[in-house]
Amino acid sequence: MKRFFNSPALILLIIMGAMGVVNGRFDDPVKWAMGIALMLPGIVIGLSFHEFGHAYVAYKMGDPTPQLQGRVTVSPLAHIDPIGFIALMFVGFGWGRPVQINPNNFKKPRRDELLVAIAGITINFILAIVFAGILKLIVVFGYSFVNTYMGSVVVDIISYTIMINIVLLVFNLLPIPPLDGFGIITQIFNLKGTAFYYKVYDKGFIILMLLLILNIVDIVLNPAVSFIYSFIVGIFF
Repeated sequence: MKRFFNSPALILLIIMGAMGVVNGRFDDPVKWAMGIALMLPGIVIGLSFHEFGHAYVAYKMGDPTPQLQGRVTVSPLAHIDPIGFIALMFVGFGWGRPVQINPNNFKKPRRDELLVAIAGITINFILAIVFAGILKLIVVFGYSFVNTYMGSVVVDIISYTIMINIVLLVFNLLPIPPLDGFGIITQIFNLKGTAFYYKVYDKGFIILMLLLILNIVDIVLNPAVSFIYSFIVGIFF
């Protein structure tokens, strides 16, 4: 566990946690704890399937590295990063343990790296749609169940699962290393090897930290998350 306490991600988590205290996120500990309990299934599902997506596509594109490291699985034990997991619970965004790949094993490195980069967010989008469909089925065929206490809990868990997958989708689309968005624009514009790529990659943590502290990420995330959530739920309701 020592390595996590030395991680820049932990510094970011502490800063965002402090900001959460200042903003009143934890003013009602009981309500906050109940919210975490309802979000937990969605967090585990979202993070696990996101990283599985990266691993599976990399493996299918010819790179055995994820398989050799035991990442071609949906088991949370293979993908959960402790700090990223805690961050998603405490500060509203998070990440899984990054999937390692070796582009030298790809037949078409630029194309295949792009496919790997978009795999995780694509699965999050699909999961959001699937769970919205499940919610619709429950509401239509289990109306009496929905009106019970247990039914309301199930509905809340599914709603959170939809939202969390959308948050993971939008957050990871930010073009900041090491997020998927940076990998996507790197391959689309063929930036790897350029001076711009190395400068931004080396400063990725600092850039992300500043954007979070200045609340710029929330300004971008919240409208996008709300739009996608409304779009997906609107398909079924």
